[in-house]
Amino acid sequence: MDAMPHRTESRRRATRKLMVVDDSNIIRNRIVRVVEAGRVPAVTVVGMARNGKEALELCQQHWPDVITMDLTMPEMDGIACTESLVQVNPDVLILVVSALNDKTTALQALQKGAHGFVCKPFTDDQLAAALNELLEGS
Repeated sequence: MDAMPHRTESRRRATRKLMVVDDSNIIRNRIVRVVEAGRVPAVTVVGMARNGKEALELCQQHWPDVITMDLTMPEMDGIACTESLVQVNPDVLILVVSALNDKTTALQALQKGAHGFVCKPFTDDQLAAALNELLEGS
């Protein structure tokens, strides 16, 4: 995969691009609904992927500023995908959204480049708060 250009300037724009990565159609759609309901201001969903492999391909097309990332997925898991995405675009913000809530897995995701962690099941308020906090801190 070609290196993504640094997108620091895109974080300063009014609208940021979000990609949702999860093998569950229900979770993908729920995250999109929270964002599209205006719970996360100035964010537009630019893509949804069912696994890490699809996520890497979509990143080449859409250059997202922020990504929600499941950890347990077929073909390429979220930890491997996070590591690959951060290597090609160190500016991308990754929020892990996973049912794996043990500290070891969360720490591993953070060490590979994730910026936050939300455990499933989550409320719409918890997801919106985590995304807003991530974006405000960037």
